[in-house]
Amino acid sequence: MEKSNAISTLSALAQNTRLSVFRLLVVAGPDGMKAGDISTALGAPANTISTNLSILNAAGLVRAQREGRVIRYFARIEGMVLLMSDLMRDCCRGNPDLCLPLMTQPRDRPCPQKDAP
Repeated sequence: MEKSNAISTLSALAQNTRLSVFRLLVVAGPDGMKAGDISTALGAPANTISTNLSILNAAGLVRAQREGRVIRYFARIEGMVLLMSDLMRDCCRGNPDLCLPLMTQPRDRPCPQKDAP
């Protein structure tokens, strides 16, 4: 992962509402959540949630799927795994095997996404 991508991903999570949105979507799992349901769950205005979802999407941490007039959002776990793997690749003085449980999460097998394109 390029340094600028890592900074973008970390920056996206370095805000209370965005971190809450990401955590909520992780819990929602493969069903994801509609934008309005995210807004309701967090007690935040729809326009605030929309802005924060756009930032998370740009950072590769969520993906959106249109369902008629609404948009459903899903956590992109592979974005987080990529970030964590990159941050820990030189773990323990070049002994990444000590961090193996985290580092071996398969990037090509993210959480299943319902109706993923």
